[in-house]
Amino acid sequence: MSTALTAAMIIGWTVVISVYGILVGLFLLGIDRKLAAHMQARIGPPLRQPFRDVRKLLIKESVIPANAIPWMFNLAPIMALASSLVILLYLPAGSVMPPLGSYGDLILVMYLLTVPALALVAGGFASGSPYATVGAQREMVTMIAYEFPLAIVVVAVAWRLGAAGLAEPFTLTTIASNPIWSVVGPLGILGILLLLFISAAITPAELSRIPFDTQEAETELAGGLLVEYSGRNLAMFYLSQGVKSLVMGALVVAIFFPWNISTFVAMPATVALPVDLLFFLAKVILVLFFSVTLVRVAMARFRISQVIPVYWTYLSVIGLVGLLLLMADTVIPLAGVGA
Repeated sequence: MSTALTAAMIIGWTVVISVYGILVGLFLLGIDRKLAAHMQARIGPPLRQPFRDVRKLLIKESVIPANAIPWMFNLAPIMALASSLVILLYLPAGSVMPPLGSYGDLILVMYLLTVPALALVAGGFASGSPYATVGAQREMVTMIAYEFPLAIVVVAVAWRLGAAGLAEPFTLTTIASNPIWSVVGPLGILGILLLLFISAAITPAELSRIPFDTQEAETELAGGLLVEYSGRNLAMFYLSQGVKSLVMGALVVAIFFPWNISTFVAMPATVALPVDLLFFLAKVILVLFFSVTLVRVAMARFRISQVIPVYWTYLSVIGLVGLLLLMADTVIPLAGVGA
Protein backbone atom coordinates (compact mmCIF):
# COMPACT_ATOMS: atom_id res chain seq x y z
CA MET A 1 0.00 0.00 0.00
CA SER A 2 1.44 3.37 -0.98
CA THR A 3 2.28 6.04 1.57
CA ALA A 4 -0.30 8.42 0.06
CA LEU A 5 -3.07 5.83 0.33
CA THR A 6 -2.10 5.02 3.92
CA ALA A 7 -2.16 8.72 4.82
CA ALA A 8 -5.55 9.15 3.12
CA MET A 9 -6.99 6.20 5.05
CA ILE A 10 -5.68 7.56 8.36
CA ILE A 11 -7.18 11.00 7.62
CA GLY A 12 -10.50 9.37 6.70
CA TRP A 13 -10.50 7.32 9.91
CA THR A 14 -9.60 10.43 11.89
CA VAL A 15 -12.66 12.28 10.56
CA VAL A 16 -14.98 9.31 11.18
CA ILE A 17 -13.66 8.67 14.70
CA SER A 18 -13.79 12.38 15.57
CA VAL A 19 -17.48 12.58 14.68
CA TYR A 20 -18.13 9.28 16.46
CA GLY A 21 -16.18 10.40 19.56
CA ILE A 22 -18.00 13.73 19.85
CA LEU A 23 -21.50 12.26 19.35
CA VAL A 24 -20.96 9.30 21.69
CA GLY A 25 -19.16 11.50 24.24
CA LEU A 26 -22.10 13.89 24.46
CA PHE A 27 -24.47 10.94 24.67
CA LEU A 28 -22.45 9.54 27.59
CA LEU A 29 -22.65 12.90 29.39
CA GLY A 30 -26.43 12.82 28.93
CA ILE A 31 -26.62 9.26 30.29
CA ASP A 32 -24.53 10.27 33.30
CA ARG A 33 -26.75 13.25 34.13
CA LYS A 34 -29.95 11.24 33.64
CA LEU A 35 -28.82 8.33 35.84
CA ALA A 36 -27.50 10.66 38.55
CA ALA A 37 -30.82 12.52 38.56
CA HIS A 38 -32.84 9.32 38.94
CA MET A 39 -30.64 8.19 41.86
CA GLN A 40 -31.39 11.54 43.53
CA ALA A 41 -35.15 11.11 42.93
CA ARG A 42 -35.17 13.78 40.21
CA ILE A 43 -36.39 13.56 36.62
CA GLY A 44 -33.23 15.12 35.27
CA PRO A 45 -32.51 16.70 31.87
CA PRO A 46 -33.28 14.83 28.63
CA LEU A 47 -30.50 12.79 27.03
CA ARG A 48 -30.17 15.37 24.26
CA GLN A 49 -29.45 18.19 26.74
CA PRO A 50 -25.62 18.08 26.26
CA PHE A 51 -26.16 18.55 22.50
CA ARG A 52 -28.36 21.58 23.22
CA ASP A 53 -25.75 22.98 25.63
CA VAL A 54 -23.00 22.70 23.03
CA ARG A 55 -25.14 24.28 20.31
CA LYS A 56 -25.99 27.17 22.63
CA LEU A 57 -22.35 27.72 23.57
CA LEU A 58 -21.17 27.58 19.95
CA ILE A 59 -23.40 30.49 18.91
CA LYS A 60 -22.24 32.67 21.83
CA GLU A 61 -19.26 34.99 21.79
CA SER A 62 -16.02 33.84 23.43
CA VAL A 63 -15.03 36.56 25.88
CA ILE A 64 -11.30 36.96 26.56
CA PRO A 65 -10.49 38.50 29.96
CA ALA A 66 -8.38 41.65 30.04
CA ASN A 67 -5.64 39.95 32.08
CA ALA A 68 -5.52 36.81 29.94
CA ILE A 69 -2.79 35.67 27.55
CA PRO A 70 -5.02 35.55 24.43
CA TRP A 71 -3.14 33.04 22.25
CA MET A 72 -2.74 30.51 25.06
CA PHE A 73 -6.27 31.17 26.35
CA ASN A 74 -7.70 30.31 22.89
CA LEU A 75 -5.28 27.47 22.13
CA ALA A 76 -5.91 25.48 25.35
CA PRO A 77 -9.48 24.27 24.51
CA ILE A 78 -8.37 23.27 21.01
CA MET A 79 -5.49 21.24 22.47
CA ALA A 80 -7.81 19.58 24.99
CA LEU A 81 -10.33 18.50 22.35
CA ALA A 82 -7.78 17.49 19.71
CA SER A 83 -5.67 15.42 22.12
CA SER A 84 -8.77 13.63 23.45
CA LEU A 85 -9.79 12.72 19.90
CA VAL A 86 -6.27 11.51 19.03
CA ILE A 87 -6.37 8.98 21.89
CA LEU A 88 -9.45 7.37 20.33
CA LEU A 89 -7.32 6.48 17.28
CA TYR A 90 -5.35 4.07 19.50
CA LEU A 91 -8.30 2.38 21.25
CA PRO A 92 -10.32 -0.55 19.90
CA ALA A 93 -14.11 -0.19 19.73
CA GLY A 94 -15.87 -3.54 19.71
CA SER A 95 -14.39 -5.65 16.92
CA VAL A 96 -13.05 -2.53 15.15
CA MET A 97 -9.32 -2.38 15.70
CA PRO A 98 -7.78 1.10 16.14
CA PRO A 99 -6.38 2.69 12.95
CA LEU A 100 -3.19 3.74 14.76
CA GLY A 101 -2.98 0.60 16.91
CA SER A 102 0.27 -0.47 15.25
CA TYR A 103 1.86 2.97 15.77
CA GLY A 104 1.49 3.24 19.56
CA ASP A 105 0.87 1.23 22.69
CA LEU A 106 -0.53 1.55 26.21
CA ILE A 107 2.43 3.63 27.38
CA LEU A 108 1.74 6.19 24.64
CA VAL A 109 -1.96 6.28 25.57
CA MET A 110 -1.03 6.82 29.22
CA TYR A 111 1.05 9.87 28.31
CA LEU A 112 -1.51 11.18 25.81
CA LEU A 113 -4.05 11.17 28.65
CA THR A 114 -2.01 13.89 30.35
CA VAL A 115 -2.31 16.29 27.39
CA PRO A 116 -5.98 17.31 27.96
CA ALA A 117 -5.16 17.88 31.64
CA LEU A 118 -2.12 19.98 30.71
CA ALA A 119 -4.30 21.97 28.31
CA LEU A 120 -6.66 22.70 31.19
CA VAL A 121 -3.72 23.81 33.31
CA ALA A 122 -2.41 26.06 30.53
CA GLY A 123 -5.88 27.55 30.02
CA GLY A 124 -6.27 28.15 33.74
CA PHE A 125 -2.94 29.96 34.08
CA ALA A 126 -3.61 31.93 30.88
CA SER A 127 -6.96 33.17 32.22
CA GLY A 128 -5.37 35.68 34.55
CA SER A 129 -7.95 34.87 37.22
CA PRO A 130 -6.98 33.94 40.78
CA TYR A 131 -9.75 31.31 40.87
CA ALA A 132 -8.48 29.73 37.64
CA THR A 133 -4.86 29.88 38.86
CA VAL A 134 -5.75 27.99 42.04
CA GLY A 135 -7.73 25.52 39.92
CA ALA A 136 -4.73 25.00 37.61
CA GLN A 137 -2.47 24.30 40.57
CA ARG A 138 -4.96 21.78 41.92
CA GLU A 139 -5.23 20.11 38.50
CA MET A 140 -1.45 19.62 38.43
CA VAL A 141 -1.45 18.17 41.94
CA THR A 142 -4.27 15.76 41.08
CA MET A 143 -2.59 14.70 37.84
CA ILE A 144 0.69 13.97 39.62
CA ALA A 145 -1.22 12.01 42.26
CA TYR A 146 -3.03 9.56 39.98
CA GLU A 147 -0.21 8.97 37.47
CA PHE A 148 1.63 6.49 39.72
CA PRO A 149 -1.31 4.12 40.36
CA LEU A 150 -2.22 4.35 36.66
CA ALA A 151 1.33 3.34 35.74
CA ILE A 152 1.08 0.36 38.13
CA VAL A 153 -2.06 -0.86 36.34
CA VAL A 154 -0.50 -0.49 32.89
CA VAL A 155 2.78 -2.18 33.80
CA ALA A 156 1.12 -4.97 35.78
CA VAL A 157 -1.27 -5.99 33.00
CA ALA A 158 1.39 -5.81 30.28
CA TRP A 159 3.93 -7.66 32.42
CA ARG A 160 1.50 -10.52 33.08
CA LEU A 161 0.67 -10.84 29.38
CA GLY A 162 4.39 -10.82 28.60
CA ALA A 163 4.97 -13.51 31.23
CA ALA A 164 2.30 -15.60 29.49
CA GLY A 165 4.46 -15.57 26.37
CA LEU A 166 2.51 -13.00 24.32
CA ALA A 167 4.50 -10.77 21.98
CA GLU A 168 4.16 -6.98 22.24
CA PRO A 169 2.12 -7.07 25.49
CA PHE A 170 1.88 -3.27 25.70
CA THR A 171 -0.07 -2.88 22.46
CA LEU A 172 -3.83 -2.52 22.88
CA THR A 173 -4.40 -4.88 19.96
CA THR A 174 -2.64 -7.65 21.90
CA ILE A 175 -4.43 -6.76 25.14
CA ALA A 176 -7.85 -6.67 23.46
CA SER A 177 -7.23 -9.93 21.58
CA ASN A 178 -6.00 -11.80 24.69
CA PRO A 179 -8.20 -11.07 27.74
CA ILE A 180 -6.03 -10.85 30.82
CA TRP A 181 -8.46 -13.07 32.73
CA SER A 182 -7.69 -15.99 30.38
CA VAL A 183 -3.97 -16.18 31.20
CA VAL A 184 -4.09 -16.10 35.02
CA GLY A 185 -4.98 -18.44 37.85
CA PRO A 186 -6.88 -17.71 41.11
CA LEU A 187 -4.14 -15.47 42.55
CA GLY A 188 -3.97 -13.57 39.29
CA ILE A 189 -7.73 -13.05 39.27
CA LEU A 190 -7.51 -11.46 42.73
CA GLY A 191 -4.71 -9.23 41.47
CA ILE A 192 -6.71 -8.19 38.40
CA LEU A 193 -9.75 -7.35 40.55
CA LEU A 194 -7.55 -5.01 42.61
CA LEU A 195 -6.18 -3.39 39.43
CA LEU A 196 -9.73 -3.00 38.11
CA PHE A 197 -10.65 -1.20 41.34
CA ILE A 198 -7.65 1.12 40.88
CA SER A 199 -8.71 1.88 37.30
CA ALA A 200 -12.23 2.69 38.47
CA ALA A 201 -10.80 5.04 41.13
CA ILE A 202 -8.57 6.82 38.60
CA THR A 203 -11.41 7.45 36.13
CA PRO A 204 -13.23 10.23 38.08
CA ALA A 205 -9.91 12.04 38.62
CA GLU A 206 -9.09 11.87 34.91
CA LEU A 207 -12.53 13.34 34.19
CA SER A 208 -12.41 15.95 36.99
CA ARG A 209 -15.52 14.51 38.59
CA ILE A 210 -16.56 14.18 42.23
CA PRO A 211 -14.86 13.29 44.55
CA PHE A 212 -11.75 14.50 42.65
CA ASP A 213 -13.10 17.74 41.14
CA THR A 214 -11.17 20.04 43.46
CA GLN A 215 -9.82 21.98 40.46
CA GLU A 216 -13.30 23.18 39.52
CA ALA A 217 -15.04 23.11 42.93
CA GLU A 218 -17.89 25.50 42.16
CA THR A 219 -18.63 26.19 45.83
CA GLU A 220 -15.00 27.25 46.48
CA LEU A 221 -13.58 28.45 43.17
CA ALA A 222 -16.74 29.32 41.20
CA GLY A 223 -15.74 26.86 38.45
CA GLY A 224 -11.96 27.11 38.97
CA LEU A 225 -10.10 26.36 35.76
CA LEU A 226 -13.05 27.22 33.54
CA VAL A 227 -14.37 30.25 35.41
CA GLU A 228 -13.30 32.72 32.67
CA TYR A 229 -14.24 30.56 29.68
CA SER A 230 -17.39 31.14 27.64
CA GLY A 231 -18.84 30.60 24.18
CA ARG A 232 -16.93 28.44 21.69
CA ASN A 233 -13.93 27.95 23.95
CA LEU A 234 -16.10 26.58 26.76
CA ALA A 235 -17.94 24.39 24.22
CA MET A 236 -14.64 22.80 23.17
CA PHE A 237 -13.71 22.05 26.79
CA TYR A 238 -17.19 20.54 27.23
CA LEU A 239 -16.75 18.41 24.11
CA SER A 240 -13.32 17.39 25.36
CA GLN A 241 -14.84 16.16 28.61
CA GLY A 242 -17.37 14.07 26.67
CA VAL A 243 -14.72 12.56 24.40
CA LYS A 244 -12.46 11.83 27.36
CA SER A 245 -15.36 10.05 29.10
CA LEU A 246 -15.53 7.75 26.09
CA VAL A 247 -11.73 7.38 26.13
CA MET A 248 -11.61 6.33 29.79
CA GLY A 249 -14.51 3.92 29.39
CA ALA A 250 -12.97 2.42 26.23
CA LEU A 251 -9.57 2.08 27.93
CA VAL A 252 -10.99 0.14 30.90
CA VAL A 253 -13.07 -2.02 28.54
CA ALA A 254 -10.03 -2.74 26.32
CA ILE A 255 -7.88 -3.80 29.29
CA PHE A 256 -10.38 -5.69 31.42
CA PHE A 257 -13.50 -6.50 29.32
CA PRO A 258 -12.37 -6.91 25.69
CA TRP A 259 -14.83 -9.67 24.73
CA ASN A 260 -17.17 -9.33 21.74
CA ILE A 261 -20.47 -11.11 21.16
CA SER A 262 -19.33 -12.24 17.69
CA THR A 263 -16.59 -14.27 19.43
CA PHE A 264 -19.20 -16.50 21.07
CA VAL A 265 -22.11 -16.37 18.59
CA ALA A 266 -21.60 -17.06 14.89
CA MET A 267 -23.08 -14.29 12.75
CA PRO A 268 -22.39 -12.62 9.38
CA ALA A 269 -19.70 -9.95 9.38
CA THR A 270 -22.24 -7.26 8.42
CA VAL A 271 -24.25 -8.08 11.55
CA ALA A 272 -21.29 -8.73 13.85
CA LEU A 273 -19.82 -5.24 13.42
CA PRO A 274 -22.85 -3.22 14.69
CA VAL A 275 -23.69 -5.83 17.34
CA ASP A 276 -20.15 -5.73 18.73
CA LEU A 277 -20.16 -1.92 18.62
CA LEU A 278 -23.43 -1.74 20.57
CA PHE A 279 -22.10 -4.28 23.08
CA PHE A 280 -18.95 -2.17 23.43
CA LEU A 281 -21.03 0.97 24.15
CA ALA A 282 -23.07 -0.95 26.73
CA LYS A 283 -19.83 -1.95 28.49
CA VAL A 284 -18.56 1.65 28.40
CA ILE A 285 -21.83 2.90 29.94
CA LEU A 286 -21.59 0.28 32.70
CA VAL A 287 -17.96 1.18 33.44
CA LEU A 288 -18.77 4.89 33.64
CA PHE A 289 -21.86 4.22 35.74
CA PHE A 290 -19.93 2.36 38.45
CA SER A 291 -16.76 4.47 38.34
CA VAL A 292 -18.24 7.96 37.84
CA THR A 293 -22.02 8.30 38.20
CA LEU A 294 -22.49 6.09 41.24
CA VAL A 295 -19.42 7.54 42.97
CA ARG A 296 -20.33 11.19 42.43
CA VAL A 297 -23.84 10.63 43.75
CA ALA A 298 -22.68 8.69 46.80
CA MET A 299 -19.60 10.70 47.83
CA ALA A 300 -18.63 14.24 48.71
CA ARG A 301 -15.64 16.10 47.26
CA PHE A 302 -12.21 15.37 48.75
CA ARG A 303 -10.12 18.28 49.94
CA ILE A 304 -7.02 18.84 47.80
CA SER A 305 -4.91 17.87 50.83
CA GLN A 306 -6.62 14.46 50.81
CA VAL A 307 -6.16 13.69 47.11
CA ILE A 308 -2.43 12.85 47.21
CA PRO A 309 -2.67 10.52 50.26
CA VAL A 310 -5.61 8.73 48.64
CA TYR A 311 -3.64 7.99 45.46
CA TRP A 312 -0.04 7.75 46.66
CA THR A 313 -0.76 5.83 49.86
CA TYR A 314 -3.96 3.80 49.73
CA LEU A 315 -4.50 3.22 45.99
CA SER A 316 -0.78 2.79 45.22
CA VAL A 317 -0.45 0.15 47.94
CA ILE A 318 -3.54 -1.66 46.65
CA GLY A 319 -2.10 -1.50 43.11
CA LEU A 320 1.26 -2.88 44.26
CA VAL A 321 -0.53 -5.73 46.05
CA GLY A 322 -2.33 -6.47 42.79
CA LEU A 323 1.02 -6.49 40.94
CA LEU A 324 2.55 -8.83 43.55
CA LEU A 325 -0.43 -11.18 43.23
CA LEU A 326 0.08 -11.29 39.46
CA MET A 327 3.78 -12.06 40.00
CA ALA A 328 2.90 -14.75 42.53
CA ASP A 329 0.46 -16.20 40.04
CA THR A 330 3.31 -16.96 37.64
CA VAL A 331 5.44 -18.55 40.38
CA ILE A 332 2.67 -20.50 42.17
CA PRO A 333 0.19 -21.62 39.50
CA LEU A 334 -2.71 -23.27 41.31
CA ALA A 335 -4.64 -26.26 40.00
CA GLY A 336 -2.69 -26.18 36.80
CA VAL A 337 -4.11 -22.84 35.68
CA GLY A 338 -2.12 -19.79 34.62
CA ALA A 339 1.04 -19.66 32.59
